[in-house]
Amino acid sequence: MSEPLPRQEGAVVLVGVDFGLPHFDSELEELGLLAQTAGLVPVARIVCKRKAPDAALFVGSGKAAEIRDLAELHRASEVIFDQSLSPAQQRNLERQLEIAVYDRTFLILEIFAQRARSHEGKLQVELARLQYLSTRLVRRWSHLERQTGGAGVRGGPGEKQIELDRRMIGESIKRTRERLTKVQKQRGTQRRQRERRDTFNISLVGYTNAGKSSIFNAMVKARAYAADQLFATLDTTTRHLYLGDARRGVSISDTGGFIRDLPHGLVDAFKATLQEAVDADLLLHVVDASNPHHPEQMAEVQRVLHEIGAGDVPQLLVFNKLDALDSGQYPLHLQDEIEVDGVRVPRIFVSAHTGEGLPALRGELARRSGSVVDDAMPLGAGAELHGAAE
Repeated sequence: MSEPLPRQEGAVVLVGVDFGLPHFDSELEELGLLAQTAGLVPVARIVCKRKAPDAALFVGSGKAAEIRDLAELHRASEVIFDQSLSPAQQRNLERQLEIAVYDRTFLILEIFAQRARSHEGKLQVELARLQYLSTRLVRRWSHLERQTGGAGVRGGPGEKQIELDRRMIGESIKRTRERLTKVQKQRGTQRRQRERRDTFNISLVGYTNAGKSSIFNAMVKARAYAADQLFATLDTTTRHLYLGDARRGVSISDTGGFIRDLPHGLVDAFKATLQEAVDADLLLHVVDASNPHHPEQMAEVQRVLHEIGAGDVPQLLVFNKLDALDSGQYPLHLQDEIEVDGVRVPRIFVSAHTGEGLPALRGELARRSGSVVDDAMPLGAGAELHGAAE
């Protein structure tokens, strides 16, 4: 009998379970994009239907065996589930499949860890990862025996390895929180300075890869990192934007993107960064008009905004990627209104790529910000207030 072929590092099998909930991604398209963003290579996808998760394996034992065979056939080194797994389910699946098993939450955490650039962003990701890992310690290292006291120590059992790991992670969480609190105070000082200048604050929000950073760059002629991928940028960057029609300057911030099933730990950890949205006078909710799932993406952004306390901040919908629409999808009017959560919200169609619609957007921002000239700071477009500190 021939030896099985070695596993390919980074090759992953994607698994989705349809529980009958709306907007289930049957093609696992977004999970595949997340995997690629993390540097992994999806080699196979498998979807199944269940009424409820299996307590032990999340999927049934028969489907688990099918996943194991599929992973072996494609020489995958990991399996990634599109839903969150409990620590027990993850542990049982790894024993059953005999390879590493991760869930959507872990994958997003890994991407955030790779992409965070500022000191605050790195601390926030570290805190979220530590909180996630702390729930995975339960009997995770059951192969390790109880440690015993060393020479010269009265006999008797010492701490179990799991107890040591839990204590070390607990101490790391405490230290990270203390460091994050200091950074948050510094950001609060910067925010109060802007408030004293009577600056009109605008924040760009939206689903990941909607084009927020591209619009930000086009508006203020900045060079914030922008790419056609999920979570291309995570850290908030703020610039000063001069609006000639209003004869005043405004503060405009580019925030990290939202995504479906964003881990609650990350929402909590990034609350300081998202505070820019909470404190804004106006939210530019950027939407990828070319994405067929944009209504669901808009709903997810609205849900997170309400969760962080920014649900009542006035919004202006910016439907981006106008250049990517087919002729049959092209809007009759580039400015109109649509209903969001029972409220009529103005909408502008733009293309950050071609610049179409951006003059109208600047005009609307000038109208919203009023005509008070901000004399407290230079009126040069793109003057930096603060950005992602390397």
